[in-house]
Amino acid sequence: MPDPAGPWHRAITRQQWKTLLAAQLGWMLDAMDVMLYAFALDSIRAEFSLSSAQAGALVSVTLAASAIGGILFGVLADRIGRVAALMLSILLYSLATSLTATAGSVVQLAIWRLIVGLGMGGEWSAGSVLVSETWPAEHRGKAIGLMQSGWAVGYMVAAVLAAAILPRLGWRPLFLVGALPALITLWIRRNVPEPQLWRRPAQPAALALRRSASTLFRAPLLKTTALASLLTTCVLFAYWGLFTWIPAYLSRPPEMGGVGLSVVVSVAWIIPMQAGAFLGYSIFGFLSDRFGRRPVFIGFLLGAALLVPVYGGVARDRALLLALGPLIGFFGHGYFSVFGAMLAELFPTRVRGTAQGLTYNAGRALSAAAPATIGSLADRLGLGGALTLTSGFFLAGAAVMLLLPETRGRRLANGEPTLP
Repeated sequence: MPDPAGPWHRAITRQQWKTLLAAQLGWMLDAMDVMLYAFALDSIRAEFSLSSAQAGALVSVTLAASAIGGILFGVLADRIGRVAALMLSILLYSLATSLTATAGSVVQLAIWRLIVGLGMGGEWSAGSVLVSETWPAEHRGKAIGLMQSGWAVGYMVAAVLAAAILPRLGWRPLFLVGALPALITLWIRRNVPEPQLWRRPAQPAALALRRSASTLFRAPLLKTTALASLLTTCVLFAYWGLFTWIPAYLSRPPEMGGVGLSVVVSVAWIIPMQAGAFLGYSIFGFLSDRFGRRPVFIGFLLGAALLVPVYGGVARDRALLLALGPLIGFFGHGYFSVFGAMLAELFPTRVRGTAQGLTYNAGRALSAAAPATIGSLADRLGLGGALTLTSGFFLAGAAVMLLLPETRGRRLANGEPTLP
């Protein structure tokens, strides 16, 4: 039955679309910069004579730093503004990605990847709260889903760049491309204002409380903070353990537990996978606005938990793996669209940026061991077998979600989030 009010997108203002575009582009280019390392992983490992565990540990450095960056930029978003923090984070990860090309030692490489992580974590914290506070409650899930879909686009851009540059010029020129996202800040500065909720606190007390994260560790927010952090830990461990190593899994020879594709051919397999991810991110938002955050999130995690053992541990037929790729992308990524909306709906404006930065990036910090863990297991079991470990973390995330309240439709005010 048609909606008498007309299509949902007619209710969205031009400025709200611009705000979404700013966060989506920032997240897309963040993904591009971060995933360049995943595609260059084996080349870097060979140049510096690293084991798989050591190469994975460098990813862990980035993730641990992203946790710090996410918390730091969450606090900055509450203090200096959502847009200002977003631009600063983009400049940081762009500069550090390009400087990765200059690394002459493992220590230097680790330093630049650490700084990339700071900006990576900061972009999500600032961008997600910016979109959540700008879009109406009934369409917030859609907006966050569309924002998250930028990650899949960035992943695909990184794959294309790797295929074009890596075999011909090596990994260092590949990272020089990472400076380009800095240019987007010029457009954001001119076109995206700070949200009204941040600019106009309801009362002086709100402004004072914005300066402190301590309320997140006291009742009534303590339980929510703990559960949200546990939830992000489970799914981020699963995600980074799986998708950091998929490019290497596809390109490594079968005797090392891989599929045996060349870098260029493996990129052709990753593109359909990320196309599935794009649909997963986007469709999740529409489904969660219709059916609720919790049931859709649990459904996606169960789908991922069932598919990963088949993809990494059972299937060896290339045609089957190619067919499964879009499904792995769909279910293995789409659930991330819940966080920008749900975390905003769980916490009040005065600490929303801090809360989103803390809970999401606490998960990043605790999940930073995932790439190194999978890499270490791969040295003994082969990559395919090691990847199946991530299924358990998908299932654990589904269990934790049952302990959090359903937040669909909550309207954000200057005080507590309120039901419609």
